[in-house]
Amino acid sequence: MRRTLLTLSTLAVVGDAVLLPFYPQYFASRFGVADARLVGNYLAALCLVVMLALPLWARLARRVELLRLLPFTQLAAALLCVACYAADSMLLFWLASLAMVGCKSSYLLIYPRLMSQAAPQEHAGLIGLLSVIVHFGGIAGALLGGVLLGLLPARHAFLLMALADLAQMGLCLWLLRAPLPALPVAAAPASSAGEPAPQAAGGLWRLGLLMLLFYCSAYLVRGFFALYWQQQSGLDNSTLAAAVFALPALLALLGLWHNRRRQRLARPAAGSTRSLLLLGAGGLLLQALPQLPLLLQALPQLPLLLLGRCLFGWALFQLTVRLDLQLFRLSTPLHYARDYSRINLCQNLGVLLSSSAAGALVASYGLAAPFVAAALGLLLCLLAYPLLLPEQRPPFPKEFADEHA
Repeated sequence: MRRTLLTLSTLAVVGDAVLLPFYPQYFASRFGVADARLVGNYLAALCLVVMLALPLWARLARRVELLRLLPFTQLAAALLCVACYAADSMLLFWLASLAMVGCKSSYLLIYPRLMSQAAPQEHAGLIGLLSVIVHFGGIAGALLGGVLLGLLPARHAFLLMALADLAQMGLCLWLLRAPLPALPVAAAPASSAGEPAPQAAGGLWRLGLLMLLFYCSAYLVRGFFALYWQQQSGLDNSTLAAAVFALPALLALLGLWHNRRRQRLARPAAGSTRSLLLLGAGGLLLQALPQLPLLLQALPQLPLLLLGRCLFGWALFQLTVRLDLQLFRLSTPLHYARDYSRINLCQNLGVLLSSSAAGALVASYGLAAPFVAAALGLLLCLLAYPLLLPEQRPPFPKEFADEHA
């Protein structure tokens, strides 16, 4: 059951990432629109739909078994992908693609379901594994999208997305055909049967505010990175751009191996949360260096850009794992889906704000501006972290405890 649910998540992430680095190119080739603000607003609208749809799916999943719900939502998503492929006007495309993303978002409920079936000591490893799946799904999707854009018109990417949705539907139907015994739900404290304690509820909303700021900063550079790389490298190769875009996924895999190795050796987690925020900000500024003419022009610029991408990817993975662990430490298994939908709302609001801001920044100040703004945002997270989560136990279980955080 767990392996199948992880496979479902992988297929969903791959499908979502096919066009993600290439929406500026898609709008330019498909509709003749090169306005960065429009691309940013479109990405923000996608986030808004997920933000609004996921709590509704979480409420519905209380009454309908998740594996019985997913086949219908993924079939609807596949049909809407075909509608996106066929849409010949901007209005029809927006309507079909927003509805498609709303249907696709139901798969996000797999995450709290997996966590509720895992023992607390397994949470760190499972969160790390899911984070790697998200990153490597992004690699596969971005590379597929890059290859596809080099061979076929961009709209064919939606047919690939439809195939991923149909594969998810098939896996769900296969599971339902021969129902497997449910995995035991991790034992919860007696107090978890009701509402969480006020301190925990307040901690969840403070965590949500920190998540909003973190995701707004981390995702500022996503929408226009492929275009930025092509500009700086002078290489009009969409496959190479997709590979550089996906570099953080390679660092996520390395981070997962590193964390598990330290766990086996009973060593504390390397680096504090504050040092990781500084590392991420430094990585973002290194990526902006080629466009900052007064800084370090004597140094090789593309190698520094790649180094910055790697440093940012390492920090992004480690910070994502630590913040997600805070959620499951503050919540209880009976409330994982509900509390995750609330935190996800904050995350998507951050991504929504970043998408709108990225388009405006690029239109006004150029393609390097999102990197500088994102670095400043991570530094703001550094200042807000001790204020929003002041008295907390280490976010990792004992084997991952960070004595310096």
